[in-house]
This record gives sequence, C-alpha cells and structure tokens, in this order.
Amino acid sequence: MTTPFLRLDGLRKYFASSGVLAVADVSLDVGAGEVVALVGENGTGKTTLMNLLFGAFPLDAGRIEIDGEEVAIRGPQDAIDHGIGMVQQHFALVPSFTVAQNVLLGREPRRRDGRIDDAAAEREVGALADRLGFPVDPAKLVAALPIGLQQRVEILKALAGDTRLLILDEPTAVLTPSEAEDLLRAVRRLASLGTSVVFISHKLPEVMAVADRIVVMRRGHVVGGMTAAEATAPAIARMMVGRDVLLSADIPPGSPGADVLRVSGVSAPQVSAGDSGLDDVSLTIASGEILGVAGVSGNGQGALVDAIAGLRRVREGTVEIAGTDTTGRGPRAARDAGLAHIAEDRMHVGLNRGATLEENAVSVAYRSPRFHRAGLLRRGAIHRFAVQLIDDYIVRGASARRLIGSLSGGNLQKIVIGRELDGDPAVIIANQPTRGLDVGSIEFVHRALLAARSRGAGVLLLSAELEEILTLSDRIVVMYDGRLAGPFARGELDTAEIGALMAGSDLETSTP
Repeated sequence: MTTPFLRLDGLRKYFASSGVLAVADVSLDVGAGEVVALVGENGTGKTTLMNLLFGAFPLDAGRIEIDGEEVAIRGPQDAIDHGIGMVQQHFALVPSFTVAQNVLLGREPRRRDGRIDDAAAEREVGALADRLGFPVDPAKLVAALPIGLQQRVEILKALAGDTRLLILDEPTAVLTPSEAEDLLRAVRRLASLGTSVVFISHKLPEVMAVADRIVVMRRGHVVGGMTAAEATAPAIARMMVGRDVLLSADIPPGSPGADVLRVSGVSAPQVSAGDSGLDDVSLTIASGEILGVAGVSGNGQGALVDAIAGLRRVREGTVEIAGTDTTGRGPRAARDAGLAHIAEDRMHVGLNRGATLEENAVSVAYRSPRFHRAGLLRRGAIHRFAVQLIDDYIVRGASARRLIGSLSGGNLQKIVIGRELDGDPAVIIANQPTRGLDVGSIEFVHRALLAARSRGAGVLLLSAELEEILTLSDRIVVMYDGRLAGPFARGELDTAEIGALMAGSDLETSTP
C-alpha cells in the first residue's frame, strides 16, 4: 500500500478558556497530488485542525507524519520547512508592497552588496506565476489589486518555497464566480504537478468539482467521507449537519405593502479604488419584500449601502427610511428611522472582536431604555438579552461575558443577525449575509431573512451568490459601474440575462 504524503493520527485540541474540544482525535490521510476537501458546519474544527498542522496551535495529543516519518511541528516555520503552506480566510498582505515583495517577504534575493534585488524578485515571482497559471504583475502594488488577484498573491506566497501541501481555507468566499472558476482550475493544475491540496469550503458544487475526496467533520470529529464521484450535495449536507438540509426551495413571494425605503436620484462620490460611486440611482422597497441586488463586486454596492446607512455623503438625491428623510444625517438618524444593517465585513465593521458577546449584542442599541437608565447601562438586562440571543440563534461555543474573537464565522454572523433583527426593523440591509458560511448556517440566515420579511420588514439583499439572489428575492436589480438596471420581477430574467447585465450590456438608468 502506498504511503500517503501526509498522515494525521489522533489529533486533539482542547481550548480551556472556552471549554471547547475543537478537534477530537481526528485522523486523516492526504496523498501526493490529491485534492481533499474538508467540509463541515462553521465551528466544527476544520480550520483548527489545519492550524494544528500548520503549527499555529500546539497539539494536545496525536502525531503528524510526512512520507511515513513522524515530524514535530512547533510553529508555522516548522510547517513551511516540511513543505506545508497555508492561505487563511483573511489575507496577510502588506498593501504598500509590490506583489513580488509580498510573495518573497523574508526570503528576498540579494545583490552582492546585500541590498534587495527587486528586479530578480520580480523575475522569480513572474516565472512562478506563469508556471502555476496565475497571471499577475509582480511589480504592481497589492493595494491596487482587486480581491481575486490579492488571493493569487497569497497563494503564490504560500507556494514560493518547496511547498508540497497547500491548505486553502474558504478560498472562494470573497471571489466572483469567474474568479472562483479560475481558482478551481488552478487547484487542479497544482494537483497535476504533484502538489497536495486541502480545500476547506462550504460551497458544495465547487467541492464536488475540485476534490478527489471529500472528508466531513462535525463537532470536532471526522464523521465520514466519500469520493467526489459518489458525492451528492444532499448527501454531503446531511453528513455535515446530521439531518436533511433545505438547499433550495420554491419560496413563495412576499406580500408587499407600503414603501419603507425610497432612494431617489442618488449620486455619491467614489471614496476608494475598490468601489465605484453612485450615478443617479433610484429604487424602492416595500414592507414584506426582498429586493435583491446582483452585480460583480466593486460596481457601487458599497456606495449604495453606505448612502442608505448614512455612512457616505450623498451628492444629489434623497434617501427616505420609513417615511423619514435621512439624507446626509448620519448613521444614527438612519437607525433611529428603522434601519438595520448586516454589514459585509462582519469581522471589522459588524463586530468588535476585542469585546464580549454581550457588549457586541447591544452595540447599536445601548441607548435604548431596555439597556440604559439614568446615564447607566443596565448590565443585568444586557446579560439576559445576550444569553437569549445565544439560545435563540444557537451560537455554539459562546458565553455572554467572553470575548467573541475565538468564535467561527458562522457563529459571529449569528450574533450580528440576532442583534440587527431585534426590535423588528422597518428596513434591513443584508450585505453578503452568507459569505463564508456553511450550508447549515446559510439555511439559518435565509430563514431569518424570510421571517423578517413575513413580519413586514423590507430587505435589501446584496450577494455575490447569484443563486441566493434568485432564490430569495421578490424583485431584482443589477448593479454595474454605479448604476442600476431594473427592477425585474422574480422569474423575469434567467441567469444568462442577469450575467449579461452584470457585465454592462443593455444597461438602462434605474427607475423606482
């Protein structure tokens, strides 16, 4: 029997601070040139397991073998020395450095006088990119690159040494569909060149497309696996969560009432290279309705959200929330009028990871009489609310008075949604609400948004997942270069027609 390149035998990790057994005696083999997909709900130990392999956490028990020999990995440098590279969900690039400087950081080629040879570095990185089929300009500043190209830089950085195993943690979470397809092709190319890949993802179609074998984790344990040839999405989802999961459904339309959001002729300036401004945008959302916004990232979605939420100056036009003109009055006025905001970046905008769960749970409502009286916070009421949120939204591994930094992405998103949907807001901005989440958490988020719609909220849904837009939305608009096409009724356009609008064809100025 052929010895696998990597063997994990009985790995265990217990976090005493949270009382969580994150990895429970897990064993796993990865062959040379094999792509193994590691799937499971958020918080089930997938990333922790790979962090053990990469040396980010010390092992409590178990052994790691490479080519049949036990190795000691006490830190990331040990892992790199043994040919293991890892690309985390959240990039660790230096924006002011070039692509080549980031890829070869700490191992730069030198001239005879000891100075860094930038030209040699660019040649080396360019050759590596060409060999792997990752076209990127080595001389370009990382700050000027879109997210998809920044991820290529991270992968090149992980592969710049003698890397034999590449770990990719939710690699397509921030990519457009075309960028994701490019990445999957690159992964298969790496495998054909003999590099092993562990691919962590919640997106079941891409898992089945890229993997040779699929391994499923649940609550710290490996509970099963299958080859890609025998896998089906329902079977994987059932193994992940221990029950049948509603992956898609014929969701009945909402029952729209009066308008709760009216954006009229809004233009707003561009404030960063990664996003356009707004050009005469108009839309309405009724109570009991979900309006989906489709579009490639960077075409004005951020400006639209910021303009509605009072986070960006509006040059022309007006924003009304539940009948109140909030134009230019800031985020507090928008929230006071009835706006809830599920932010795109839950890690840095939606939450404070250096604060406790109960502090985050009331961060947008601490001035409410429920939580504030006579100039003092009502600590008991805040604690009870946080405990109720944990119970209602099944936030695993959480405690009201502990810092939230160690929670998984899915559990962090549950905190955001529980906080934002409290009090039945009139308008909900749901910006990429399921990005990076597993199938169980996605189902949970969808049910929460549909329940809010049923209670009479108007929902503005922005998502890079076109299938999500098509499944949940009562009407759809398409955003390109700061303008809107539509609205279109559910079923009026197919995927190909929406894709063409996303690329800018036949675009007409939006009408409410």
